[in-house]
Amino acid sequence: MSEKSARIKKLVLLAMFTAIAAVLITLVHFPLFPSAAFLQYDPADVPILIAAFAFGPVAGLIVTVLASFIQAFFLGGDGIYGFLMHVIATGILVMVASTIYRKFHTRPGAVVGLVLGTIAMGVGMMIANHFITPFYMGVPTEMVDAMLVTVILPFNLLKAGINSAITFLVYKAVSRYIIHGEGHVRGSEKAAGEI
Repeated sequence: MSEKSARIKKLVLLAMFTAIAAVLITLVHFPLFPSAAFLQYDPADVPILIAAFAFGPVAGLIVTVLASFIQAFFLGGDGIYGFLMHVIATGILVMVASTIYRKFHTRPGAVVGLVLGTIAMGVGMMIANHFITPFYMGVPTEMVDAMLVTVILPFNLLKAGINSAITFLVYKAVSRYIIHGEGHVRGSEKAAGEI
């Protein structure tokens, strides 16, 4: 496959992953904790993680931003607040997991990347909620801080953990389709389906 064809295929695939993520976050969402129904689980991080594992951290971050923007401003999302929080949460997970997987392109590398990405997302969202949520939601910082360890941290760990597990289980099969008909998807790297 020529370089031009490979670039076109990559752009098409990234657009597809963006669309899938935007649809999933819009159509499939439900609370994990009844006491905090405003925190909604969605599987949108799965296609974003797949894109990042296949094409690298930057591609994953681009898909994150585009999917978050579409959902926040065109599909009934929470506007700038929802956009910002989704980009931070998913961005942390995707960047950490895919950076480690890119360096250690093996099943253990994928596991370590996904686990560390999950932990980083949990910690990162505690920090983000402390600083951002009171400003946008108009609630006291103390009220948000009281939920950081008991609600926000476990929610984000559970959400990221579920999506990471799904990604790990489906990535190899999906990556075979992604690279079908070409020997590589990222410069001189070997095919992406090594999980």
